[in-house]
Amino acid sequence: MQPDGDPAPDPGVPSDAARSRRRAQFLRELNEAKALRERVKPRRARAARMRQQMRMRTFRW
Repeated sequence: MQPDGDPAPDPGVPSDAARSRRRAQFLRELNEAKALRERVKPRRARAARMRQQMRMRTFRW
């Protein structure tokens, strides 16, 4: 405890600045991952359509 009565800051607890820096980094990476997913999605949908067409072509009635 410090002389003014406040408990001493725990050295294991990161500062607010470090926490907000890590949070900003996380949010940047999250947005980057979402953008990448959006760019990749049309290709995946097209591949799925092509597979479905191939299945229909090879299906015997």
